[in-house]
Amino acid sequence: MMSIEHRLNAAATESDAAAMDRIRALVAHRAQDRGLLDIAYRTVDTPVGHLLIAATPEGLIRVAYPREDHDFVLTQLADKVSPRVLHAPARLDAVARQLDEYFTASRRRFDLALDLRLAHGFRRTVLEHLVDVPYGQTVSYAHLAADVGNARAVRAVGTACATNPLPVVIPCHRVIRSDGALGAYIGGADVKQTLVSLERAKS
Repeated sequence: MMSIEHRLNAAATESDAAAMDRIRALVAHRAQDRGLLDIAYRTVDTPVGHLLIAATPEGLIRVAYPREDHDFVLTQLADKVSPRVLHAPARLDAVARQLDEYFTASRRRFDLALDLRLAHGFRRTVLEHLVDVPYGQTVSYAHLAADVGNARAVRAVGTACATNPLPVVIPCHRVIRSDGALGAYIGGADVKQTLVSLERAKS
């Protein structure tokens, strides 16, 4: 049994955590009010691991798998977008809710503002076409290349998928090889299989 001392220590720890959450929320609120919050972030627990999600005032800018190293991703955002990055979970409640709905198969398409500034040129064009690949279906890299107007750019399409800053939300997991093999994925082959299987089971 847990001793009274251990119970008090546990309660104190929980109280400290709650207090820190309140302080972070207050800091985030004040930063937002003063126009000092350029990137808000939080993590969400999903069937494919803890995802880092980050957003600017323009929209969702990043979704990152654990294997990408969340600290490294935040450092990149600070370098490429703005150093004013803050843990502000409430700012991302709508994103977290839609991700939860997706993973419980009650949502087939995301309805979120997206900030695509991390993708440029042909890669951005590919991402803009990816959102139109239907839930539960897959297309080949070659098909997608032809769809964006450059049938010979199969390898470039693969690179665009591999560097997609918004996996899951922009469904690069729906792009597979012409021989039917799933191919590589930023979250890992097992995660890609999980997402494809989830959608096929519910489509």
